[in-house]
Amino acid sequence: MEAVQTMTKISLIIVAYNAADCLDALLGDLCAQNVPPAQLEVLLVDSASTDGTRAQMLDFAQRAPFAVQVLDNPKRWLAAGINVALRAATGDAVIRLDAHARIPVDFLQNNLRAMARGEDIVGGCVVGVTPRGAWASVLRTLDTSRFCGGAAPFRNGGQARYVDTLAYALYRREVYDRVGLYDERLRRTEDNDMHYRMRRAGYRFFFSPDIVSYHAARTTLRGQLRQKWGNGYWIGRTLRIQPRCFAPRHLIPAAFVLALAGGLLLLPLARWPLFALLACYLLCDLLFTVQGAAAQAQGSLLALLTLPFLFPAVHVVYGAGTIAGLLQKD
Repeated sequence: MEAVQTMTKISLIIVAYNAADCLDALLGDLCAQNVPPAQLEVLLVDSASTDGTRAQMLDFAQRAPFAVQVLDNPKRWLAAGINVALRAATGDAVIRLDAHARIPVDFLQNNLRAMARGEDIVGGCVVGVTPRGAWASVLRTLDTSRFCGGAAPFRNGGQARYVDTLAYALYRREVYDRVGLYDERLRRTEDNDMHYRMRRAGYRFFFSPDIVSYHAARTTLRGQLRQKWGNGYWIGRTLRIQPRCFAPRHLIPAAFVLALAGGLLLLPLARWPLFALLACYLLCDLLFTVQGAAAQAQGSLLALLTLPFLFPAVHVVYGAGTIAGLLQKD
C-alpha cells in the first residue's frame, strides 16, 4: 500500500438509520482503501435503528483492520449524530459519508493528496450509482439532472477549482475546532449552514476531479418526492434561522411555484404572464428531457415519455415544501 500523508489520521464518520440493506457495501469499500489502516478510524453512529444496522456496525468493529467506534445517536437527526461522532473523533482530518454511498479504492488516497497541496477542505464529484432497469435509470436522471436535483458543482465534474459547497468532503479538524459543531435545530440543511459558516470563517472548498464517489438515488418515485419535499421544507425552515446559507439555485423551485400561483391569480385580468411562464418552462422541460433521454444507457423511450411530467412534479413538490417550511410556525 502507498502511504500518503502518513501523519494525517482520518476520522471517517457514518451516521445511519435503518441502513442494513446498504451499509455492508460501504463498509467493504472502507476495508479496500489503499491507505494504511493506522491512518484511519471509523466512527459508526446508529440513530436508534429498528433493523439490523447496529448489529452490522458491532460486527464490523470486531473484524475491521482499523479502529472502529460504534456510537449512539438518541436524538436520531443527522446533525446530532454528526456531533456525537465529532466529539469522539481523534483524527487530524474528518470526512462524513452517507450509509448508501460507495467509494472506489483510491477515494481516501486522492482526498489526502488534494489536502497535501495545502487545502483545508477538499472533495470531488459525486456520481449516481449505475441503475438496474429502465425505470431506475429514469429516476437517477431525475435525481442528477441539472434541471432538477443536480445543479450543485460537485454533481457536474469539471476542472479543479474552488466551489461554494462539496459533498463527502474531507476537512482538517481545525476547521471544526474553529467554526463549531452542527446546528441541531436543522434536520436536512445542516451542511448548508455549516458550509456557510466555514466560508464566513475564510475557508475555501477545493474541488478535485480526481476524487470520485457514488450516490444511490431513491429507487421509487414516491421516495424521491418525499425526499424533495423534505429538502424544500427544511430550506424554508432554515431561511428563518440562517437565510444567507443558500445559493439562488435552492430557491428557484419556490420562486416557480409562487410565479405559477401569481399567474393563476392574474388570469382573469391577463393571460400572458401565465402563458409566458409556462412557455419558458416547457422549453426548458423539453430540452432537459431530450438531454436526459439521450444519456440513458437503457430506457430512452421511457425517459422521453415520463421526464416531461416528472420534472415539474419535483419542482412543484420541492417549491411547495420550501413555502410550507417558511410559513410553518415553531
